[in-house]
Amino acid sequence: MPNFSAKWGLMEQLQAVAAGTWTGLPTYELYAWGYNVNGQLGFGDVTRRSSPVQVGSLTTWSQVSAGRNFSLALSNDGYAYGWGLNSSGQLGNSTTVNSSSPVQIGSLNTWGDIQAGGVHGLAIKTDGTLWSWGNNSRGSIGDNTTIYRSSPVQVGALTNWAQISASVYSSASIKTDGTLWTWGSNSNGGLGDGTTANRSSPIQVGALTDWAQVSLHPTASDTFCIAVKTDGTLWSWGRNSNGQLGRGNIIELSSPAQVGALTNWLKPSTGASHVIALKTDGTLWSWGRNSNGQLGQGNTIDRSSPVQVGALTNWSIKMGTGDNLSSAIKADGTLWAWGNNFAGGLGDNNVVFRSSPVQIGALTAWSQVSGGNGFTTAILQGSSN
Repeated sequence: MPNFSAKWGLMEQLQAVAAGTWTGLPTYELYAWGYNVNGQLGFGDVTRRSSPVQVGSLTTWSQVSAGRNFSLALSNDGYAYGWGLNSSGQLGNSTTVNSSSPVQIGSLNTWGDIQAGGVHGLAIKTDGTLWSWGNNSRGSIGDNTTIYRSSPVQVGALTNWAQISASVYSSASIKTDGTLWTWGSNSNGGLGDGTTANRSSPIQVGALTDWAQVSLHPTASDTFCIAVKTDGTLWSWGRNSNGQLGRGNIIELSSPAQVGALTNWLKPSTGASHVIALKTDGTLWSWGRNSNGQLGQGNTIDRSSPVQVGALTNWSIKMGTGDNLSSAIKADGTLWAWGNNFAGGLGDNNVVFRSSPVQIGALTAWSQVSGGNGFTTAILQGSSN
């Protein structure tokens, strides 16, 4: 009997079987490599890996997000999982016990999006509700308290949350109406509300309704934020010690300011103090701190304005910056990485730092990548089952 799934149209599957072209559903395997002192790679141990290794035997992963020292993931049937450091309850499994292999978060299978922060987690359910858990010392959970939570709690009662991102102590989300909201730590103006006051519940950033993408990073304790609007313009605010705001200076901002005048930005991905971003023409750009070659420019010179990474035009929106490393998938499904490699976090089977992109293995079916503190997680589309 063919292996059918509700994620594919039943009629399409039956037609494929009748035509003799049905080969089953694609598999999605989870891989990890790099730093593993807290079991954040998910292998049941704390041993580092310097090249991609499959996590367990499941082949139904739909999303993975690397945090500071832990990981969160979703399976395509809507279940959520966490593993790694759990000192603040950031795994969401109602304990504060570390786990070196994936543990399920509750029993619900209605999760639609998940993001790991530095010491907390965020998730959106399929009904559009927003949930959070973990460290809440600066209000990063958004439930109007500073109480730590070891299992998911709903943030407000709204059902129109669409996209989420998180740093060490702060969070950001875009709603379906295009409004942008932030909460948590605000020491460097990273919440974008014109102040440096922490917020324990979501506050709107300005009054605009044209935000499309927002990016924080789970290893950035001094928050800065990069965002793209629906008109393709690029915006930034927060900490700027290494030029990570991309505005040609190191001046901090507590409100969004446009980066240049171009209107062809598609998606940003932030690291601890650097950024890589994709344009609509398939070119990749970087700026900010470059002490480990994480900008991919062939050197270690900081940049305070966007600089193109090489000359290729075949980069995809699938990017996964780590703390001081960068990873990106090309349109042909190949995976590339560069920057800090002290624990094998680049995945090229050594610990040599790279200041230019190097291909990770020879596989051409990588579908997602996410970087944390010296480690990387990724999903590979495998053969049909």
